Amino acid sequence: MFTDELGRPWYPDYFTDRFAELVAASGLPKIRLHDTRHTAASLMLASGAPVKVVSELLGHASPSITLALYQHTTPSMGREAGEELSTSLLGAW
Repeated sequence: MFTDELGRPWYPDYFTDRFAELVAASGLPKIRLHDTRHTAASLMLASGAPVKVVSELLGHASPSITLALYQHTTPSMGREAGEELSTSLLGAW
């Protein structure tokens, strides 16, 4: 729970509303605060962070939930998977 400088709890939508104000003032495309969580999880997974670690950071019950919700295939991931398969089947080139 977050509190203000007097120890009073913030109302539940404070951070969501404040984030929306900051995004609007910045001139950037509209995104939700939750979208930053999605982006962070996807970037961690794409950079090779262990799924178990990312799952625990997000508070998911299991890594399978994390993979189902947050891991996206990028063109480079597909290429890398193909290269790894070729190496394992044919050896190093």
